[in-house]
Amino acid sequence: MTARTLEGRSALVTGGSRGIGAGIAARLAAEGARVCVTYVSRPDRADALVAAITAEGGTAVALQADSADPDAVIDSVRTTAETFGGLDILVNNAGGGRLDPIGVATREQIQWILDVNVRATVLATQEALNHMGEGGRILNIGSVNADRMPIPGGSAYSMSKGAVAGFTRGLARELAPRKITVNTLQPGPVDTDLNSASGPLASEMLRYLAVDRFGTIDEVGALAAFLAGPEAAFITGTAITIDGGFGA
Repeated sequence: MTARTLEGRSALVTGGSRGIGAGIAARLAAEGARVCVTYVSRPDRADALVAAITAEGGTAVALQADSADPDAVIDSVRTTAETFGGLDILVNNAGGGRLDPIGVATREQIQWILDVNVRATVLATQEALNHMGEGGRILNIGSVNADRMPIPGGSAYSMSKGAVAGFTRGLARELAPRKITVNTLQPGPVDTDLNSASGPLASEMLRYLAVDRFGTIDEVGALAAFLAGPEAAFITGTAITIDGGFGA
């Protein structure tokens, strides 16, 4: 049985209806947090996650919010805080990218990556600070690609995740007086529907791993829950990789 270390806490997981975000949301709920997840275009996925959490005795709600829309990002944080009477944990998970050589990537493609991966993280954090008290937790989901991009075409994505890590370090200094920790969690290859362990890039990615498998969303969720919990109060301003040795 999962220890309920987050009992009474409220959390927002952006982009939390599937993949890594869903794994994090489910683990936070299992440890007692009330969880809101945002989704863009698949309410069925979000509703299924909420139903699964509720069936296990947890509390969860879903909100439609496109992280490329700055107003939607801010509104989702406000709505979460209003629904739960405050906000204790913010997981900036929503993100995306594509493998386009920088010489052919369009201005719109690059801007979208920056809007979703960087701007949304900053705006959600700004609004969360209006509702978060002492002991809050901010967790930014980065990527091991901030430190290592072994295949061509990922420069814009790598840049955006490097920016997230830099934002985390600076913000940790600002929020330490409020006893709010800020960390980046940097997954390597994790088995999701967008990056399947049996997908077209799987064999290429396995070449770079020290362990002979992809990670699981449950493993990422467990680490996220630890960073969101009381025992991680001395961890802030850092990027923690969970990558099976991808960067070793």
